Amino acid sequence: MDQNQMRELQSMMVFMPFIGLIVVALVLIPYWMIWKKAGFSPWLSLLMLLPLVGFVMLYVLAFVEWKVVPVNRATYPGQTLPPPAI
Repeated sequence: MDQNQMRELQSMMVFMPFIGLIVVALVLIPYWMIWKKAGFSPWLSLLMLLPLVGFVMLYVLAFVEWKVVPVNRATYPGQTLPPPAI
């Protein structure tokens, strides 16, 4: 490697931690919101950074019963409930 290539490599290495932080944020933010909306601790999203643990946690999230209360459909403006079945 000549001096020019070495300087280019060093200048790229300065930005690598910032790029890594951006990638981590892009991964964690959606998982944080999903865990929170599912009724679990959003801190579980940190486990998604570990490769095998994150894969297992996706299965846990998919098949566990979520701890949320269903939203009443009549609370949305402009919507009406269907008539009760007799």
